[in-house]
Amino acid sequence: MLLPSIPGGSEKIALPAINGLTASMLTSLTSALGVPRTVLAADDQIEHAWTNLPRLLERIPPEHRSETLVRMCVAVATGLFDAAVNYAWNAAVLELRAEVRRFGLAVVPQITGKPFDESALLDLKDADLLQLCLKLNMVSEDGFFLLDQCRDIRNNFSAAHPTMGTLDETEFLSFLNRCAKHALSNERNPRGVDIQGMIAAVKGSRFTASQLDTWTERLSQTFDAQRELLVGTLYGIYCDPSSGEEARVNALWLCERLAPIFIPRTNSDLIDRHQDYLAKGDEARHKASQGFFERLKLLSLLGEGEQHALFTSAARNLLSVHNAYNNFYNEPPFAERLSALTGQNRVPETAQYEFVNSVVTCAVGNQWGVSNMALPYYEKMIRSFSPQEIRIMLQLLFVPFLAAEPNMQKLYN
Repeated sequence: MLLPSIPGGSEKIALPAINGLTASMLTSLTSALGVPRTVLAADDQIEHAWTNLPRLLERIPPEHRSETLVRMCVAVATGLFDAAVNYAWNAAVLELRAEVRRFGLAVVPQITGKPFDESALLDLKDADLLQLCLKLNMVSEDGFFLLDQCRDIRNNFSAAHPTMGTLDETEFLSFLNRCAKHALSNERNPRGVDIQGMIAAVKGSRFTASQLDTWTERLSQTFDAQRELLVGTLYGIYCDPSSGEEARVNALWLCERLAPIFIPRTNSDLIDRHQDYLAKGDEARHKASQGFFERLKLLSLLGEGEQHALFTSAARNLLSVHNAYNNFYNEPPFAERLSALTGQNRVPETAQYEFVNSVVTCAVGNQWGVSNMALPYYEKMIRSFSPQEIRIMLQLLFVPFLAAEPNMQKLYN
């Protein structure tokens, strides 16, 4: 009886029955050659392997089931587990090479720093191929460890070389399970991104919607380490004062799309580079970096001091515009920016006074009235005031009145 199919696998596989066929054939064969039947796997071992084989084959997508696996099945049916191991390993190696091709032979040198082409791929020893697949994130660290053990088993216990010993059916099934799970499945199929091609595209004309979608998809499908490298490259382009405006916009758009899938290591690298700009006194890049974090809604990653500076600067700019000429038309974008800042991060306690003072002053208006287009932002921010910010607002509203009325001052106190 076949074991149930593995969830997420392909259709159930029903192998033909072999009981009574290979058993009698193997007995006749060994008898004809005058060797003991025990030189081959016992009938119950063959039956055990054959019964469990479909469940493992179902792990392997149909497109990866090649003639090599057919030969492996024939070897299992005759109890040649050493040959079956060799066929399973060959299938795994062929698929790993195919995955490297799909990743992109032209992209591999950009990751490894070494020349690479089809000839180099075919010349790779199995151990080096596994190392490359680990570097390209085609296999996990666990998968690399288990496949490397399979490589040792294949080299020492398969029909490929004189063997150190024999494998039983359980050991063969474990070997096939590792190959199926870590080399012959579709679980990890990253695509490499041509770094030079991406940089050229970003520094070209402003992305169309389809271009942006295409590059977002490519960067989303690659592995974490390369995505981290590419995000760092885009961040550098955005912060570079010599970058053209279209390049900066393209870089920002891509990073905004990718921000939801940033891994902690990516955020850490961005913070390190941001702090490096500050330490070096590179004001232009540091200011651009602050804008980058703001647009990506990552202000919470910055320190309290930098958050204070951002909020107080935005509050002062708003109040300055409010008190300047033609404020009714100029206020809205400054109010919108301050509202956007408060929407993604709490106002640091040290910046609350200037924040509340600017918002309340602009919301109350001046002798000519209020900027109607900015008023919705003021109302939104006031409704979101924290208890401490409400206390500050009340103090701002009542202090002028109390200063003019000494008796009310005593009562208030």
